[in-house]
Amino acid sequence: MEAYIYDAVRTVRGKGNRKGALMGVTPTELAKQVLVALKERNSGLDTSKVEDVILGCVAQVKDQGVNIAKSAAQESGYGDHLCGVTLNRFCGSGLEAINQAGAYVRAGFSQLLVAGGVESMSRVPMGSDGGGFLMDPVQAIPGKMVPQGISADLIASKYGFSRNDVDLFGYESQMRAAKAEAAKLFTSRIAVKDINGLDILTTDETIRPSTTLEGLNNLRPAFEMMGSMAGYDAVAIDKYPEIERINHVHHAGNSSAIVDGASAALIGNKAIGELLGLKPRFRIRAAAVEGTDPTIMLVGPAPASRKALKQAGMNVGDIDLFEVNEAFAAVPMHFMEQMGVDHSIVNVNGGAIALGHPLGSTGCMLTGTLMDELERRNLNTGLITLCIGGGMGIATIIERV
Repeated sequence: MEAYIYDAVRTVRGKGNRKGALMGVTPTELAKQVLVALKERNSGLDTSKVEDVILGCVAQVKDQGVNIAKSAAQESGYGDHLCGVTLNRFCGSGLEAINQAGAYVRAGFSQLLVAGGVESMSRVPMGSDGGGFLMDPVQAIPGKMVPQGISADLIASKYGFSRNDVDLFGYESQMRAAKAEAAKLFTSRIAVKDINGLDILTTDETIRPSTTLEGLNNLRPAFEMMGSMAGYDAVAIDKYPEIERINHVHHAGNSSAIVDGASAALIGNKAIGELLGLKPRFRIRAAAVEGTDPTIMLVGPAPASRKALKQAGMNVGDIDLFEVNEAFAAVPMHFMEQMGVDHSIVNVNGGAIALGHPLGSTGCMLTGTLMDELERRNLNTGLITLCIGGGMGIATIIERV
């Protein structure tokens, strides 16, 4: 049985701090608004037929605790029948939600589901959920765990990406996003509204068209002091002794922006679409996860993508466009080098460096962005992939119907 994506929608992204436009909007409200948008965009949608909401969310505490997926389902107006489950695969959570929904449909367990994610990084800062994984030496020391920024700089040091290389990538992300914004290409994006239905934010708040390469070159490395003072550089070099020193090249201008946002996709089988008069846009061809070394933890996109391609009986040349999450510039650069993919078909409308990375939501956001662009260019196949903390990668292949 096939699993089809009938539609996908995302909110605009707001700066994930106290000055961000969405600071006053609860994450439940963000998730609710994408659920309502799905209903409004698909006039034939009988919400009584939607069985469950699967949402990714990383920091499941405070405003994002107590199963935010069910909270959003309850607020959505779909009906009291609607269930909800919240999952956490770190940065891959939004894509994991889509993959799990697709698996339920393909197995015949469900006919119609909503999958997506939400993260309000202004209200629930990254790391609010704590956890021994990062904070308990008993867990961290044996795996030679380091913070993700150190891992990104380790990738750059090991694979020879210079400061200018990663700054150029960051600059290009901003320019592509600004161009896409000006051309109104983000067609699956919705404004976030207040309780009176008035717009709070209508565009992604971290796009910076005025970015210059010179300005990026002048920013101080974000993780250099952490690496030396806290000893993380020594941990990384102990694991990779062929590297004499960590070249700290990442900073705020070539790393993903911290933002608030939510996303949702409508996923179901063929029969339910025919019953409700819904037209499928894409089918889910394959999905995979793959573990990697936890020290250089952000290299998972390439092996996860190879696994998904093998599952689908495809090769990398069969993919028309790629969305590779820009957690740090070195991540998609490493992916392109390992997979032999040209930057001209990767993140064609910019990525998380410019647009932001609302942790639990990003995977679904990338899926909607890719769907829109494949249709706009009249292309057929796309691959979404994200690196994941702790040493994982996730990848999904979609095919136009």
